Amino acid sequence: MKTIFITGASSGLGKTAAKLFHGKGWNVIATMRNPEKETELNKLENLILLKMDLNRPDEVTEAVNDAIAGGQIDLVLNNAGYGLTGPFEAYSQEQIASQIDTNLMGVLRVAQPFVRYFRENKIKGLFITVTSAVAIAASPLASVYTATKYALEGWSEGMNYDLDAFGIRFKTVAPGGIKTNFGGSSLVLEQHPAYQPLWDKMMEGFQNGSLIHFSEPEEIAAVIYEAATDGKDQQKYAAGKDAVAASEKRDALGFEAHRKEIIKQFKAGPAV
Repeated sequence: MKTIFITGASSGLGKTAAKLFHGKGWNVIATMRNPEKETELNKLENLILLKMDLNRPDEVTEAVNDAIAGGQIDLVLNNAGYGLTGPFEAYSQEQIASQIDTNLMGVLRVAQPFVRYFRENKIKGLFITVTSAVAIAASPLASVYTATKYALEGWSEGMNYDLDAFGIRFKTVAPGGIKTNFGGSSLVLEQHPAYQPLWDKMMEGFQNGSLIHFSEPEEIAAVIYEAATDGKDQQKYAAGKDAVAASEKRDALGFEAHRKEIIKQFKAGPAV
């Protein structure tokens, strides 16, 4: 029986993935900031809850050590993260640092001890990192969030080169919109009046479905499970109707032509 270690499993995609892998017969180690508040996963056999806040290195170290002490880990699913939206100039330095610390540094904190664990124990482990459709094609008004997700794609590619000789693999799943609470507790919004026309264009695309398609979390979790079990030498998986469409369009048009199409789509004059 294989074991998966999941971050951000208290809600949304993380919890859905935990239930899917558990239902497929995996042992699941589900981490979250407040496991004492969990009322669903704590009732499942072969599922362990661990306390872990990605922004607290001591908690990360303790959770990883506890997980490893319990038996062999086969898969690390780095899912936890949140979105910072709005124009770059409206962000505080603290907001920028927090976004990078959670979405990028948090993933690296979790991954590093597992890399050593897999290599030293000759385990052909797998890392799957949840990125975003913005790492396929960037979205307006999400520049720092996009930067963290692009960084995770590049890091995963580099790690595949570094660890190929040890049989350790890194994959990424890039979801589009998901019907979860990401837009609530997992989203930080900053606005600026000068960018109102662009914001209005974004909201129009959200409302009419031309910009984003909100997939059920089970659909995205299924792609994660596919990536974990298909045995393919493939790094990046688009997940959700909108992410797949963006991936196909970028591949077909190329970067520059697709970039210009996105500019045209969101063309709006400055607020007056």
